[in-house]
Amino acid sequence: MALSTTVLVVTTLYILGILAIGLYAARNVKTDDDFMLAGKRLGPVFIAGTLAATEVGGGSSMGVAQQGFGDWGLSAAWYVIAMAPAFVALAFIAPRLRSTLTTTVSEFFKREYGTGNHLITAVVLLLPMIGLTAIQIMASGIVFSILVGVEYQTGVLLMGLIAVGYSMVGGLWSVTFTDVFQWIFVIGGVIVAVPFALDTVGGWGAMQTQLEPWRFSLTEGIGWRQILSLSVIYFTSFSVGQEYVQRYFAAESDSAAKIGSLGAAGSYVLFAFFPAILGLATLTYQQQGHTIPFVQEYGSRYVLPGFATVVMPDILVGILFGALVSATMSSADSDLVAASTIVVNDIYEEYVNPNASPETLGRYTKITTAVLGAVAIVVALLKIDVIVAVLMFSFSFRAAGIFVPYIGSHYWDGGTAMGSFLAIATGSLVVGLEALGYISFGAWNEPIIPGILLSFLAFVVGSYAFPDRETGLLAKFSAGSGYDSD
Repeated sequence: MALSTTVLVVTTLYILGILAIGLYAARNVKTDDDFMLAGKRLGPVFIAGTLAATEVGGGSSMGVAQQGFGDWGLSAAWYVIAMAPAFVALAFIAPRLRSTLTTTVSEFFKREYGTGNHLITAVVLLLPMIGLTAIQIMASGIVFSILVGVEYQTGVLLMGLIAVGYSMVGGLWSVTFTDVFQWIFVIGGVIVAVPFALDTVGGWGAMQTQLEPWRFSLTEGIGWRQILSLSVIYFTSFSVGQEYVQRYFAAESDSAAKIGSLGAAGSYVLFAFFPAILGLATLTYQQQGHTIPFVQEYGSRYVLPGFATVVMPDILVGILFGALVSATMSSADSDLVAASTIVVNDIYEEYVNPNASPETLGRYTKITTAVLGAVAIVVALLKIDVIVAVLMFSFSFRAAGIFVPYIGSHYWDGGTAMGSFLAIATGSLVVGLEALGYISFGAWNEPIIPGILLSFLAFVVGSYAFPDRETGLLAKFSAGSGYDSD
């Protein structure tokens, strides 16, 4: 299906405009601190926009529409709604996390529990970042392949190269600056698409007449177990995920981190149902005897962009396509910056070249970004069909082991190096073995809850069994916050 010249022009102009904004912002990136933590100058609006835009990418837009079209129906909105409580909770936890004056989560483990914990945490945090980056590059490639009529692989390669190049130039400051625009246009574009979709299929009543009643239930499609699993996955994963924690560390003050986190939570609640409704409308349109562009040929991951070409005016399609491409690339940028920060800050500078100059660190950060980006592009080329499933595994893998010792150590001073190490290894192993099919938890089809419970048990028992911990990082900051708390 060839798209109109108007769609091509509008989308191209939008993407070029976003890239120009990012490159303009990159002029202020002078130091490693600017690249990794945006100079620690992000106010509440920037924090809200960058936190929200980091997740409003492939999973929260295209993935939710795909699930709404499929087995979850309207309850697919929970994939997004369940994020809101996580960011509300983090709004109150963030000041304590910021008090340690660290750049990465794994750096905290180095300073609190030593080398063994540092290395295992860095590895466990780094591996899922490849999957998360690949998913966002894949989503960008999907939209681009529709846009210009090229093969999926070509779209992934081009979008991946742009994302990697963009990440190498501007770091977190540049990504944050453009995130605010993505936040507005992606949410706005998806919301605006809904009236056009409903009008095309004959309204909400027509959908209820032609689709099964369970598809309109807020819980039946997804199920309460899945909702609970999602809520746990998000809270635990966002609490330890470098791409999220890094933004709290980059806030100009504790109050900016708190207000921004609450703002991001509110935007998720506002956005949640719209992509799910678009998925239902697409299914209705198909059952009315119509063909959705690209879905039959390439699968249900094309639901959102494919249906948009049917129902929306060309100008709005162009804006939506541009926003989807840019937002997913922005999410990929965020994941790449987070991953390269872990490699350079926690491995290269710590163990390879402790005396590296800022210029050397900057150079290796860019090299690392390119290498990790290339790996993510290769993974994206594998044509993963279920976006949400891969995202959930990535979140679960890093959260199951790291959450308990990381958050627990900020509130309990009884943890030890051995207890922390056992917790990380146990939780991560549970998720990994479940994904490989070696173990199963029956009705609990997500291993995150069993993984965290076993991690908690390992942390407490291991800490009491091996009480050999020296005074760690938190004791040094027990008197107050290391960051500006005003």
